[in-house]
Amino acid sequence: MRILFMGTPDIAAECLKALYAAGHEICGVYTRRDKPVGRKQVLTAPPVKEVALEHGTPVFQPRTLRDGSEDANIRALAPDLIVVVAYGCILPKSVLEAPKYGCINLHVSLLPKYRGSAPVQWAVLNGDTETGVSIMQMDEGLDTGDVLVCEKIAIGPEETSGELFDRVTAVGARVLCEAVPAIEAGTLQPQQHENATLAPMLDKELAEFRLTDTAVHIHNWVRGMNPWPMAWFVTAGGKKVKVTECRVAASNGEAPGTVLSTKPLTVACADGAVQLLHVVPEGKKPMDGTSFAAGLRLKAGDTL
Repeated sequence: MRILFMGTPDIAAECLKALYAAGHEICGVYTRRDKPVGRKQVLTAPPVKEVALEHGTPVFQPRTLRDGSEDANIRALAPDLIVVVAYGCILPKSVLEAPKYGCINLHVSLLPKYRGSAPVQWAVLNGDTETGVSIMQMDEGLDTGDVLVCEKIAIGPEETSGELFDRVTAVGARVLCEAVPAIEAGTLQPQQHENATLAPMLDKELAEFRLTDTAVHIHNWVRGMNPWPMAWFVTAGGKKVKVTECRVAASNGEAPGTVLSTKPLTVACADGAVQLLHVVPEGKKPMDGTSFAAGLRLKAGDTL
């Protein structure tokens, strides 16, 4: 099939590679603009652009599609289908209706659950035991289009968002390639909109937790905010500490914040306790929780 691809990050690049490998004709690629990366602010191309250029495919990087400035170019490319994976730009009606088979999107949740920009993270943050991928026919709403296919993916009890995203990427690329031939068959199912939940964008402020939260909540927050923006809390001394790995543990009803053990560093919370296995104290390098406790000269019974 003649496909116009729109996407930007690594997951989109993997899907684009899969479409090439499946033998589809990629007539063009739309992606976001190159941006400065790292301390030296080196201008860096999006992963999708690099894949497209390796295959000699024309690449387009407009600031927006909403003003209609790309409509003529998209029509000239004459795609049968537009495939969208984490593009980062809103598609207007003129683009949605341009191809013969419209536009489809890979969404990394089991729609209508977790509509929005961070579905993998919110599945982990909420302690879900499964998520999945959906291939959706796009409309003008936010992830509201009819669904072509879904595939479930189990979430490990200690799995972080980053680890889960790696697995979701592989499954998503495969399911996308399997779904493209089915587009012509028109086997779409409307979403049950009354069951919709949102997965809004994460930020550093949202990543905060408190030791007065439950152990399960803290554990899920640490997993879900990894690799970005990383969950954090403020100690009784007013210091910010990021937590990159923790485990749920038991307590005997001690007050939240009470140090139960330093090997590993175990702290009581509202319901149970958490072992703070790896942390990043404010202004310091990553370390294990036991080393952090030693630096503060903590002992059982102290308040963190």
